Amino acid sequence: MGGSVTVVLKFLRGVGRSTGAAPAPDGVDRAAGRRAFIQSVGLGVAGSAIVGPAAFSPAAAQTVTDTDILNFALNLEYLEAEFYLRAVTGRGLTDGEVTGTGTPGAVTGGRQVNFATAAIRNYATEIASEERIHVQFLRSALGANRVARPAINLTASFTAAAQAAGLITAGQTFDAFADETSFLLAAYIFEDVGVSAYLGAAPLVTSKTILAAAGGILAAEAYHAGTIRTVLYSRGLYTPALKISDARDSLDGASDLDQGIGTATIANLSLTSPANGQAFARTTGQVLNIVYLNPSARPGGFFPAGLNGTIR
Repeated sequence: MGGSVTVVLKFLRGVGRSTGAAPAPDGVDRAAGRRAFIQSVGLGVAGSAIVGPAAFSPAAAQTVTDTDILNFALNLEYLEAEFYLRAVTGRGLTDGEVTGTGTPGAVTGGRQVNFATAAIRNYATEIASEERIHVQFLRSALGANRVARPAINLTASFTAAAQAAGLITAGQTFDAFADETSFLLAAYIFEDVGVSAYLGAAPLVTSKTILAAAGGILAAEAYHAGTIRTVLYSRGLYTPALKISDARDSLDGASDLDQGIGTATIANLSLTSPANGQAFARTTGQVLNIVYLNPSARPGGFFPAGLNGTIR
C-alpha cells in the first residue's frame, strides 16, 4: 500500500493510555482509542442514528418487512463479496449477479492480492466463494424484489477508515490489496460487523424459514470473522486490530460492542460479551454508521451513494 504496511507495523509499539477510566481486564484502555478516533474525524459526539427498525421498538418493527431486512443484508453481502472476490481473483461479481431495484452502482478499486502465504490465500478463496453464494442465495430468495448492487468504494473508504483509526497519518493511503497483511487488516474492518448485523436483525424477522436461513449465514460469517481474528492474532497484530475495533466502537453509540483481538497473553479470538458469552448485536442504524464511516448514517464510506432498499 505504498509503504502503508511499514506504517501499520510501526503502530505495534503500543496504544496511548488514558488517565481517566480504569482499563479493561486485559489492560487495554479502549475508551482512549474511541476518543482519539472521534477527535481525528472532527466529531464531538459519537452516537448512532436510528434508521428503520434500528430501535427494535414495536412501532418500528411494524414498518419493516422481511424483504426489507433481506435487502439490507444483501447490500452488505455485495460489499463483502466484491472485496474478497477481487482480492482472490482480481474480478468481482458478474453483471447478472448485481441487477435489481434501486440505483445500480459500480465498484471503485480492488485487485488481486499477491498472497505470500498459501494458507491465507486458501482462507481468502473459501470466504470469497461463500460470500458469493450468500449473494446468490439472498437474490434468489428475494426474487423480483432484490435490490441492485449500490456503488461501492474499496479505495478511499479504506484510507479514510485507516486514517481515522490511526493506522496511517493524513496524506498517506491504505491500499487494502497491496499485500496479505493489508488485506487481513482491511477484512477485519468489517468482518465482525456482519455477524453483529445479522444478529441484530434477527428479532425483526417474522418468517421462521427466513430466520433459519439468516441464522445459517450468521454462523458462516462468524466462522469468517474468527478466521481473520485468528490470523491477525497469530501475526501479533494486536495494536492495529485494537485501533480498528475502537474506530468501529466509536461509531455505534455509547455501548461497548467491540473488542480487539487481545494481547500477547489473551487471545480473545471470539468477539463475545463477557457477561453471557454471546456475540454482540448491532441495530441497522449502528451498522450504517460503520459502513458509512460517520455517526449520522449519512451515505459515504464504503457506500458513497448509500444502500439500496428501505433500510438505508
